[in-house]
Amino acid sequence: DVTDGELLVGAAREAAELLATVAGQDVAEGDDGRFRIVRAVARDRVISTVDPEARHGHKSRNRRFDGYKGHVSVDPDSEIIDDVTVTPANTPDQDAAEDLLAPCADLDVKPVVMGDCAYAGAEIRERLDRKGFGVTAKVPPASNRDGLYSKDAFDIDLDTGVVWCPADIDTPIVRRADGSGIASFGDTCRRCPLRQRCTTSTAGRTIVIARHEARMQQAKTDQAAPEWQAAYRATRPKVERKIGHLTRRSHGGRKARTRGTARVLTDFVTRAAAINLARLATLGVRHDSTRWNTPATS
Repeated sequence: DVTDGELLVGAAREAAELLATVAGQDVAEGDDGRFRIVRAVARDRVISTVDPEARHGHKSRNRRFDGYKGHVSVDPDSEIIDDVTVTPANTPDQDAAEDLLAPCADLDVKPVVMGDCAYAGAEIRERLDRKGFGVTAKVPPASNRDGLYSKDAFDIDLDTGVVWCPADIDTPIVRRADGSGIASFGDTCRRCPLRQRCTTSTAGRTIVIARHEARMQQAKTDQAAPEWQAAYRATRPKVERKIGHLTRRSHGGRKARTRGTARVLTDFVTRAAAINLARLATLGVRHDSTRWNTPATS
């Protein structure tokens, strides 16, 4: 190592530290003292020496991408983009919610936030609720990777602290200090006629009760209402269309044209501004010396 024992400063030190990070994150020392390539992906892995802020991201298990992730807030009535932000690709969508809603933080009456299932988690609902925002986001149905009964097939009564299974057998919820809990059916599963459709565990079926279970159960109840579904179906296509405008090829497509979060954000803001101007033209909005006017008010 030509830098061994050398005092590095400024750009040289930054370059050496980046090189050490990139080289070190993919190898690990074994018990025998030898370094080998790690058969896993390092957490928050740096993927580029020319753009160290870029990260691995994924839209689904089979659809992956590298770089950054753009987040958009849209007013569904006017279809104007309210705000945008950019994060490294491995940042969860919900972590950008507060940044997108920052312009609304001082409003006396906060708007209702409508988003997809990425914003449906209990923690983001609780955070936004504390800030005065209501959340309309679709909670995805529970799944069971073994094809057996999912959690949604069980009747969870939080008021009485009891869970009922599809075979109409009940068991109490054992609470933890943080408010979460577990309902274990144990030995009753052995003689249950629905066992093969429910669990393969020799210890019987267990249902995990989350700390925010009541909030999530209420969200599922709300989204079953026709009014909720109608509002969601009416709003989501507008937002998806606006995202399509942002990512179409004439505006750069889904490719970042710069490097670094700050520069990518500047580019994204510029795209959003251009699309907003086009939308204002479609709405027939004009500006005189004092204010913006629509055809109905001019």
